[in-house]
Parts: sequence; C-alpha cells; structure tokens
Amino acid sequence: MKSKPGDHPVTKDANNQEAALAAHPFEQFPVAVFTCDKEGKLDYANTRFRALWKNPPQKADKNFLEEFIEFNPTQATSQITATSPLKLSLDQQIPLENRKIILKTSNHPVFLISSQLIYEEDNSFSGASFSLVPLPDAQDDGINQAILSAIVESSDDAIISKDLQGYITSWNKGAERIFKYSEEEVIGKHITMLIPDTRQADESLILETIKKGERVDHFETIRLDKKAQEIPLSISVSPIKNSRGEIIGASKVARDISDRYKSEERQARLSAIVESSDDAIISKDFNGMITSWNLGACKVFGYKEKEVLGKHITILIPEERLKEEELIISKIRKGERIQHFETYRCTKDSKKIPVSLSISPIKDSHGNIIGASKIVRNIQARKDAEDRIMTYSKKLEILNSIGMDISQNLDVESVLQKVTDAATKISGAEFGAFFYNTENEAGESMMLYTLSGAPKEAFEDLGMPRHTEIFKPTFANHKVIRSADITTDKRYGKNAPYLGMPSGHLPLVSYMAVPVISKSGTSIGGLIFGHTKKGVFTLEHEITVKNIASQAAIALDNSRLFERVKALNEKKDEFIALASHELKTPLTTVKGYLQVLEKRIEEPMSKLFLGKSLNQVNKLNTLVEDLLNMSRIEAGKLEFRYEAFDLKDMLQEISETFVYSTGQHELITDLGDTKVMVKADAPRIEQAVLNLLSNAIKYSPLAENVYLKLAMEGGKAIVSVRDEGIGLTPYQQKQVFSRFYRAESTKGINGLGLGLYLTKQIIDAHKGELSVKSEVGKGSEFSFSLPILD
Repeated sequence: MKSKPGDHPVTKDANNQEAALAAHPFEQFPVAVFTCDKEGKLDYANTRFRALWKNPPQKADKNFLEEFIEFNPTQATSQITATSPLKLSLDQQIPLENRKIILKTSNHPVFLISSQLIYEEDNSFSGASFSLVPLPDAQDDGINQAILSAIVESSDDAIISKDLQGYITSWNKGAERIFKYSEEEVIGKHITMLIPDTRQADESLILETIKKGERVDHFETIRLDKKAQEIPLSISVSPIKNSRGEIIGASKVARDISDRYKSEERQARLSAIVESSDDAIISKDFNGMITSWNLGACKVFGYKEKEVLGKHITILIPEERLKEEELIISKIRKGERIQHFETYRCTKDSKKIPVSLSISPIKDSHGNIIGASKIVRNIQARKDAEDRIMTYSKKLEILNSIGMDISQNLDVESVLQKVTDAATKISGAEFGAFFYNTENEAGESMMLYTLSGAPKEAFEDLGMPRHTEIFKPTFANHKVIRSADITTDKRYGKNAPYLGMPSGHLPLVSYMAVPVISKSGTSIGGLIFGHTKKGVFTLEHEITVKNIASQAAIALDNSRLFERVKALNEKKDEFIALASHELKTPLTTVKGYLQVLEKRIEEPMSKLFLGKSLNQVNKLNTLVEDLLNMSRIEAGKLEFRYEAFDLKDMLQEISETFVYSTGQHELITDLGDTKVMVKADAPRIEQAVLNLLSNAIKYSPLAENVYLKLAMEGGKAIVSVRDEGIGLTPYQQKQVFSRFYRAESTKGINGLGLGLYLTKQIIDAHKGELSVKSEVGKGSEFSFSLPILD
C-alpha cells in the first residue's frame, strides 16, 4: 500500500487539531514517528515525537532535520559526526535501519532510527516516514560518556580540569588553540602559569568558592598564553566530585572574548566619534521615529535629545520636502545607501538650513534592515562661501569688462557711463553718479556728467552741488567718504540755504564718495553713491570702487590725450592738404615753362639739364599728388568712379608703356589669354599697379627683372608684382602699409612712405585685399585681388 505525505498535517485549526491527531494511525504507536516530503519539510509528527522537543517543529519546517546528528564509535574513541542521516536518506532515497543518532535539542538522548520511503501512484518519490526507538539505559550510559568526551574535544572553548591544589589534570584541543600550549606541556603544571601576576588573587578566590561546592559563572578576567600575550576570557568553573560526592577538583571552561572586547572597543570608539562629531548623526526606525540623537544634532538643529527621541523625523523636514522622506525610506528598504544628498531641513526655531545628507541602512545581527542611520552636515558655511565666490567672480567679470571697455574706448562720455553703471552695480547702490570737477568764478561748483540708477530729472531741479562740507573732502582734498547714515554726520546740514536735504532730493541715507584723480594728481571729479537704507556700503565696496576710479582716471587721461592728438592730427592733415594744394600751382607753372624751353633750346648740354630738371619736377609733382591723395583719404574726399573694363587690357597697356619708362629692368608678364572683366575706378587701379611696379624697380636696384602676373581664383582677379630686390623682414611686412613708413633698409632711396599706404586704401575701397610675401635678400611679391564682374 502506498502512502502520501500531507494526508495528516501536523497542525490544523485549533478546534480540529486534537481530533486530527487522534485519528492518525501513527498516533497510537509506542515510539516517536514523523513523516517528511522529499525536500525534508515536516508533514506529520505524532505525540511521542513532539514530546521530545521543548519547541516542537511546525509543518513545512525542514531545518529541524539538522538537529539529528549521527554517532559513530570508531576504535577506542567515539565521535559525533555532524551530518544528518535523515537528510542523507531523503537526498539519496535510501531507507535507514537502526542507525544510532543523537537529538541535540533533548540533552543528547540516543535513538535508533529507521525509515520507510513513500512513493506516489506514478512511482515518483514523495517523502519518507521515520521512527525513533530510545536505546536501553545501560547502553546509553556508555554512549553518553563517549558523547561527553567527543563534545569536550570538539569544543572551541578551553575546557581544563585541575585538582584542589591547582595542578592541571586535563587539557582539550580548545585550550591548545587559545593558550598555544600542547597537552604534554601543561599536564601536572600549576594553573598559575596561565595567570598574570596582577591576577594571582583570582585563583585563590576561585578555589575557595569551588571548595564550598559553588560554581563560578562567566567570570571575566585576563590570562596569559605561551608567548605571555594577555587574553581576555570569560571563565565558568564547576566543582568535580567523586562517586562519594566529595569535591576533588574543578572543571574550568574558558571562552576567548577578544572579539567581543574588540567589538566593545570599536563600539566605544564609534560612540566617542559620534558624540564628538560636529555633524548631526541620527538614527530612526522604519516608521520614521527618531531612536538616537548625538550632540552634533543638538548643535545643528537646536533640539535636545529628550525633545526628539520617539518623535517623527518629519519635525525636521520642511513641508514642501516631505516627499523626500518617502524616497529615502524606499531606497533604505532596498539596502541602498544615499550619499551627499543636498537639501534643506528645519531647526527648532523653524529656520531652514542647507544640509548634505548621507544615509545608510541599519541591520540587526541576522542582516535584516531595521532602520536608517543619517549623517546631516550643515553646509550653510559652504553655501555662503560659494555665494561669496560667485559674487567675487561677478565682480571680477564686471571689473574685467570695465578694463577692456575703457581701454578700447576713448570716448569720455561712454567711458564715464560704463564706469558709473558698473560701480553702482558692484557697490549695491540704488543710484550712482559721476560729478565732473569744474569751478565757477567763486571756485565752488561741480557738473553732473553721468548718472546710474536714477532719472536725470531727479537732479535737474536741484542745481549743481557745491563744495560743501560733505563734498569738499572728496572733490577738493582727494578723500573717500563712506557713511552708514549721512544724516548723522556732523558735517551734514551746515550749508545754507537748505541746512539739510533739499526738498525733492533723493532720500539719501547710506553715502559713499570716491575721488577720481588724474596721473598728474589733479582732481578730475568724483563717484558718488547712495542708498535709502543704512549701512549698505562696506570697506570691500570702497576698495573695489577705488580700483574702478583708478581705471577711470587712466581712461579719462587717455581720452583727453587722444582728443589732443586727434586735434593736432587734424591740424596736420589740414596743413598737408593746404601745403600740397599751394605747391601744386607753382609746380604746374614751372613744369610748363621747362617744357616750353625744352622744345626751343637745341644746344645739347642745356637740353640735357632741362630734361633732368623736368624729371625732378615730375618726381616732385608725384610726391605732392600723393600728399593730396592722402589728405583726401583722411578727409573722406577721395572720389571713385566705377566702370566695367578688361583688367587684362589695362595691364597689357601698362606693360607696353613701362618699357619706355625704365632702362634698367625688364618687365616679364604672365597675363593669360582670357578677358578679366572687373568693375572699378580704372585710373585708381592703374595708379595702384604703377605704385607696385615703381616700388619693385626702386627696391631691386641690382636686379634685372620685374614680374607682372594676372590670375583668376575663386571668383577674384589676382594681380601680382614680384621683384628680386632687398626684401622685407617679418616686422617690416606688418608695417609696410602704414602711412609715412620707411624701413631702415631703404635709406638712400627717395620716397615719403605713402605709395603702399595709398595703394591699400584704393584696393580696400574696391573690397579687395592687398598682401605681401617677402624674404630678406630674395625679394618681395605684392598681390591684390578684385572681384570679377559676373
């Protein structure tokens, strides 16, 4: 007949349990019986089996099988094999027959166990039934003695016996491990070999207690190992009696508690660290209730420990951030840590403070998560430092911007407006102004130049401020005035007719005035700032604005100097234009007379001199024409007449004429065969080409060839003039298009340094580009480009 586990459960509802047990056929057996499924889960146990346990196993429990361990006598000794024969029977599907086992939960009674395997209708294995028969008492005594010996030998604790004189009579493996002595080294030796000198009194006390028949339980002390290293131990000592009940010695069980001591030391250190930490260290359970609160938490939040223990953690969380707690708890339940989470929490006085949270799960000894430990760092100081750094960065940005703007801008009004706006912003003033220091006949007035933060109308009805007792130190004596409340200043309100703040004036309270002093030491003016609140301006503001004022003074000096140079330059250009124009008329007349004489005089020597004179007049006329063109360019009066023409034809004509104008150089051309149509001022382009050709000849006196080339590239016509002359250095190449520039290597060669300057102006006006490539001693190549006409 096949049986099936589960037909008779171990437990049912309370009302039916006794009836179910009584009805089971195994319930009437005189021995303990139980059944398991193939995984070892308990399915049924009769009353005799349950009586063996202090806490009987429940249905589906499979861990109870580990309580059955096998006892195997081998040779002269006996040992306990820490394996479960029941588990082995199920795993290998092998029935047991009269196997000796020990049930650890019942003071190690010994049983013979047998089992029967259970199969389903389809012959699949489903479990087994087990029966336990206790061994006879006499046989049990021998086995129990073997069991005790096996337990002593397998114990991790030191188990030592000694006589009443203190001499060691037994020594187990645990004692060898703890004290490092072998059994041969200690048997017959006195127990005091293990006791430090400072603890010798312990032994006398223990022996006196044992002689009275009393036990010593869990006595914590220090003992020595073989290397004289101290070992913390927990000692339990019991009297040993003979068959007549006489005390003949003592049995000592010594447990090494070094790990516990270390754990306690670590715990003490951790507790000290927690208590001394400036951070708040708080623990809470999963219900959010606060379970611990250190001194750092008192400092950060203002609550005392007794005020918060047992309270919900939400007393620290702002209402708008309550959802953060749900997120934190969900992560903690998963065993996840939260590190450096920045948020805000509330102090006892309801002040919100920025904090950084690091949260870790708290686990019990079984690894179950039971709560959370939270480290809270107040990061207000860091936030303040970040804000200060950000403020400094913005100020530096503004200062850098001011420096760049005023160094690139020479317009006085623009510079002063930028300075006033920036200084007002940096100082936090509601309004700021720059007053230009000027004097009337009485020597006591100033002029408002720029204003920031307030409408100019606010000053228009008040008239110009004077060198009053308040203003005079800044505008006359070059001193900074900074007042938290100007209305309390003893110099305030001493000037008629107002004797105080004029009606309609801005409601000034905080006041700061900084002089702007030129390089020569004279007072240019002053920056004045105001605010309707008290104590706005600090020393830091004063220093910053003084730096701005220094930059403003330099910019103003530069602007003044620029205006003077500009005026002188205009006069110079005016003079050059006038002189060139005046020179043009007599030169034209002289040239005309010389040309008439050249035609009438036949005498060779005179004709030669007239030709040379006419050549020099032509050179002088060219120089004067260049000066006139320059003055026209500077005045914006150089006119251009644009027309379409073939650039190739123009260059061809120039090259043909060029042959007759020089006898020392040969012009080598490469103009191509294609028309190159451009829209430009033909005479001006011709003037540019001739300038380049004349320079090529002039600056290559020892060379024989000059090269003229026309090419097309990217929708542009490229005209190049190359020589094999003295060449230019990199520095000279950068300066060569400046007006009046003459390189040092060109000494002895006539010219004003205007030819290339005029050429560049002409090409620029045609939206072309003029460039140079050169190498000293090898010559130069000047090229310009013009857009090709579509």
